[in-house]
Amino acid sequence: MVDADQTFVIVGGGLAGAKAAETLRTEGFTGRVILICDERDHPYERPPLSKGYLLGKEPRESVFVHEPAWYAQNDVELHLGQTVDAVDRAAKTVRFGDDGTLVHYDKLLLATGAEPRRLDIPGTDLAGVHHLRRIAHAERLKGVLAALGRDNGHILIAGAGWIGLEIAAAAREYGAEVTVVEPEPTPLHGVLGPELGNVFAELHRDHGVRFRFGVRLTEIVGQDGMVLAARTDDGEEHPAHDVLAAIGAAPRTALAEAAGLRLADRAHGGGVAVDASLRTSDPDIFAAGDVASFPLGLFDTTLRVEHWANALNGGPVAARAMLGQDVAYDRVPYFFTDQYDLGMEYSGWAPPGTYDEVVIRGDAGKREFIAFWLREGRVLAGMNVNVWDVTEAIQKLIRSGVRVDADALAAPHVPLDGLAP
Repeated sequence: MVDADQTFVIVGGGLAGAKAAETLRTEGFTGRVILICDERDHPYERPPLSKGYLLGKEPRESVFVHEPAWYAQNDVELHLGQTVDAVDRAAKTVRFGDDGTLVHYDKLLLATGAEPRRLDIPGTDLAGVHHLRRIAHAERLKGVLAALGRDNGHILIAGAGWIGLEIAAAAREYGAEVTVVEPEPTPLHGVLGPELGNVFAELHRDHGVRFRFGVRLTEIVGQDGMVLAARTDDGEEHPAHDVLAAIGAAPRTALAEAAGLRLADRAHGGGVAVDASLRTSDPDIFAAGDVASFPLGLFDTTLRVEHWANALNGGPVAARAMLGQDVAYDRVPYFFTDQYDLGMEYSGWAPPGTYDEVVIRGDAGKREFIAFWLREGRVLAGMNVNVWDVTEAIQKLIRSGVRVDADALAAPHVPLDGLAP
């Protein structure tokens, strides 16, 4: 039975918001829980949108965080298709919906996520220009890729990040022709650096993907509303029937900014600034998931992480903090990808400029290896490619901060568990 004396409001119906609502109930909170989602679908997970669901290997129902009946069964007041347009911190209310409904909160969680960055070039209003963030985008793209594969059509992808590469792999599995345009010299350059980015370039080349590195799109050319080609700043024109913009995502901070909450600077992701307990500059407002920029003492920095594990683990931490528990969000950043026959997990944080050595254990040429990024002998990050059940050992090495002998790290016969205390 719900006790109406306290009301906790969650704005954002993605994984972080849904897991926060779940945690409030499992932790025994008996007050009102109101979850406001601007999408009409029940809260769902996003990784399948560029992986199994996009490929038709997973049913639509598999993407949802909970069964639809779960919300009513757990007294979670779910408002679908409703946009929150204002937070009044003094009155402690949020305003949402077409009729401007006002609801009081005792604690508020912002889990508003991120949105795809748009190409700022002529031609982006053509019908064949796509983004991928929501389930409706995936459903549309699934049909597009199937038609391109059937008709020997061509998709051009702007951006060789995780989403761009996963869509490239899906497009090739459907049989479509693929060109990827990327201003950096390698795929995933900002995450993996040049040493490991080439592994993914070769993987995709082996499957027929064409890359154009070091160039940017300048225009999408069309006729009668349809895409015909895309032009790059080196003067080349690339025939294409569709274009996917996969140039990153921007945190949805407008609501927080209008409420006067402190934001992180762009160098730290530009999200809503939170402390270790995911509390914002207002003691009664919290933020989690893609929108939150949180301190990570392990790396002496502040990060905004847009990956599934961050939403999965951050939502529950925020919920416990809302309940007054003494918690801290200190997870090692983690993400994964599946492309063709390559499966990968990455733990840590080591963008170019932060490391001085990369050590490989295994055979990178066969795409069955573990890569480690080190600084002064300490492991900052590890990536296991088609090698499994090592994530815990990699994260233990990262957390330990101990100096590790590079030869031992590279030797497959030396157990990883024995390299950290």
